[in-house]
Amino acid sequence: MRLSAGHVSFAAAMIWLGVMGLSKGDFVQVWQPVPRWVPAREALAYLCAFISLASGIGLLWQRTAAVAARVLFASLLVWLLALRLPNLFFQTPVVLVAWTFGSTAVMVAAAWVLYVWFAGDRDRQRLGFATGDTGLRIARALYGLALIPFGIAHFTYIERTTSMVPGWLPWHLAWAYFFGCTFIAAGVAVLIGVYARLAATLSVLQLGMFTLLVWVPVVVAGPSASDWSEFVVSWVLTAAAWVVADSYRGMPWLAVGRRAHSTEVGPWTSH
Repeated sequence: MRLSAGHVSFAAAMIWLGVMGLSKGDFVQVWQPVPRWVPAREALAYLCAFISLASGIGLLWQRTAAVAARVLFASLLVWLLALRLPNLFFQTPVVLVAWTFGSTAVMVAAAWVLYVWFAGDRDRQRLGFATGDTGLRIARALYGLALIPFGIAHFTYIERTTSMVPGWLPWHLAWAYFFGCTFIAAGVAVLIGVYARLAATLSVLQLGMFTLLVWVPVVVAGPSASDWSEFVVSWVLTAAAWVVADSYRGMPWLAVGRRAHSTEVGPWTSH
């Protein structure tokens, strides 16, 4: 048996988040912002790091993958609902808040896909809506919804986006607008189930290109603490998106509607 590349990459990202959190004794960038009113912030930071590390390791072993996916999905969902969702209504600027909601939602979607794949009989009996086709559809829809603020942010923060286009590429402004549009288009396609596999796969390619072309050179050149954190966030989002895209394997690239939904393909594949 071998693991899918997206599954391994996401597990490795979770392990790295855990290592970073435990070494810093604070929330890493992917969990920020965390309001000051949150009780026991230091203990919660260590808990997030431990869950990330333990879940990431557990996802790599078939015997522990079900428990790891369940714990990771539950913890990320709580984070999304308790800390990210309320900010959409009470915090500004809206686009930046929506981006942080979207980044957490991408991770939730990936963990949910893994939970659907690994859920045992007990999970399927007690939480059938979350572990069957319905759960997979919700996870994919959540991923599609998360991509839209990524695209909108390209336009809202166009100067920042343009400055991050590698210097050797021409037409910086055009690339910024193009990728903003493609994020939104991919999100809508996944949401409505039209060419969803193609859209999900291209969104992974786009996130991966951003990680490779923007942040890898920064890391190689000697990053600051903030640069390193941004690289890790980009890696986590790429890996999480990869897991969601993997959930469409076996589906036609140009599938529409119900043909785009299946739980038959999991992360454990035979040689």
